[in-house]
Formats: sequence, structure tokens, C-alpha cells
Amino acid sequence: MFLIVAKYLIPKGYRGLAVFPFVFVKYPEDKENAIFVNHEKIHLRQQIELLIIPFFVWYLTEYVVRLVQYKNADLAYRNISFEREAYANEKDLYYLKQRSFYKFWNYL
Repeated sequence: MFLIVAKYLIPKGYRGLAVFPFVFVKYPEDKENAIFVNHEKIHLRQQIELLIIPFFVWYLTEYVVRLVQYKNADLAYRNISFEREAYANEKDLYYLKQRSFYKFWNYL
């Protein structure tokens, strides 16, 4: 994993973006934020499991489905299975050591 500060690459309203094998952060201090970095590492694991490109196709498809379902962009984003898993476990810094494969299925 490579942590890179890229202020202008991150969409407005977000602080980070994981694209295997990189984690892009908007603010330099986020490189030291263990919980934030763990959240992004969970996304990297999800991407590896789905062979990267299918992850992004699924992510975007699920976002559109959730947007239709909730009619609210933030609520749609927060209910994507990948985000639900990452937010639910970001504070557990040992989560990735014991996480089973395709765990995001539990968050659909």
C-alpha cells in the first residue's frame, strides 16, 4: 500500500480514495490517522478480492441502486456494502488480520 497526498484528486466532500495499491488522501495529517487508513485498507482488500475492476463496477452499480432506493446521495454512499463494512470495522485495527474472504457479502 502506498499513501499519497493528492488534494485535488479527491472528490469534494471526501477525504480519501483507495485504488489498489494506492490510498490517496486529501490532507497530510490523514496519513497518520490509523482509523482512516484502516478504513481505506479495508477497501483495498475488497478490491483485491474482486480483482479491482469488478470492484469499481459493483461499487458504482450499488451506488446507483442505493441512490434510487434512498433518493439521497450521502445515504446511498453510506449504504454501499463496501462502505458499510469499512465503516463498521474501521476502528478495529486488527480486523483485516482475522477478516474472512468476501466479508462484504454480510453487509448487502
